[in-house]
Amino acid sequence: MGVTVLQTFPDAFRYGYKEVEKLHTRIAHLGAQPNGVFQVDCDTYYMNQQNSQFNDIPGSGSTVNKKLHILHNTETPASTYAIIESPGKQVTLCADLMFDLLLPRLSHMYTAKKNLKVETKGTRFTVSDFIVKIGSVSMSSGQYKGILVEVEYLACSVPALCWPILREFLQSFMGFCVSSQPPPYLQARFQQVQGPQDTMQQYLEKFNEFRESSAYPVTGSLSASQPGTTSTSTPS
Repeated sequence: MGVTVLQTFPDAFRYGYKEVEKLHTRIAHLGAQPNGVFQVDCDTYYMNQQNSQFNDIPGSGSTVNKKLHILHNTETPASTYAIIESPGKQVTLCADLMFDLLLPRLSHMYTAKKNLKVETKGTRFTVSDFIVKIGSVSMSSGQYKGILVEVEYLACSVPALCWPILREFLQSFMGFCVSSQPPPYLQARFQQVQGPQDTMQQYLEKFNEFRESSAYPVTGSLSASQPGTTSTSTPS
């Protein structure tokens, strides 16, 4: 496991497939070879009002809206990731797929928002020490939301030691939509060893950004969900 960076590729005119094909062409110019497909999905559940006593802030008379995010990644097919989120804090659990069978037993505590499931899927590429995944992001309703690119640098596991080469590689096929500064998530953990849970937390951040423009009413109850050498030339 190396250092992973997620980057949104701008698609202001909603071209979708055409923009994905453009990225495929650019990454091929760097010598990348297709190596299968990938998919990452995320379902989000909210704690029910009748369980709000578990959310109480002592002495404040108010409650915190806790969320439970369930994520799957084809890169780690035997794992389910559960992220419990409350303001200012996240707790991440990595379990095997049997965890999904426990979800119906939590329906009295958590409720799903209709059509809030989000996923990204597309083609996986390898080039030298990099794995590149270019995916289209969509909601469970079928609504296209944008393009998300994951780059993993296998030769290093600490962001501080490899950010310059990651940035150069990203800019070589995505252009200068890639900032010279590392994303906030990496900045906060710049000296730490990265692992699969860091990748999933980055996906959750990006998925939440894509969801921001969507608002859905809370309906239904919790149910099981199965789930080298780089170039710095200006992209065409």
